[in-house]
Amino acid sequence: MFKALINNEEELSIEFNGNNLSSGTINGTPFNWDIVQVENGSNYFHIIYNNQSYNASILEFDKEQKKIVVSIRGNIYHVQVSDHYDELLKKLGVKNQNSTKVKELKAPMPGLVKEIIAKVGEKVSQGQSLMILEAMKMENIIKSPVEGIIKSIEVQKDKAVEKNQVLLKFQ
Repeated sequence: MFKALINNEEELSIEFNGNNLSSGTINGTPFNWDIVQVENGSNYFHIIYNNQSYNASILEFDKEQKKIVVSIRGNIYHVQVSDHYDELLKKLGVKNQNSTKVKELKAPMPGLVKEIIAKVGEKVSQGQSLMILEAMKMENIIKSPVEGIIKSIEVQKDKAVEKNQVLLKFQ
């Protein structure tokens, strides 16, 4: 089951017939549609729904936030999609975890910055080594918790840091 919020006004409950994404129900009413990408890799689609033909183009798509902006027959639709996991989190009072991005990396313990591996402007992947922090005569490799771009490095090599001190910031 999916929910689609259209232009922050109309909410649709969509259920597909198994893995068949061309039929199911919308708010309990059966539907059949056929969606074909006009050209492989393009943002243009041809849709047949309720025996009517529509041309659609995807203007914006944010996979992380599950948001899409689509143009159909000259009308712009902002669509927010949620699945049953998102709905369960909402019922439990938990915000969507994708909506909070890590902006800062803080020192997990007090120590001495032995080496700074990352550079400002560098695109890093989750788990990539960013710096080495020495604490209690042990070297600890500080790794990136997220995929992102380094906005700034807030510490210097051979300088002491305190626990929870900001080491670097992400864009």
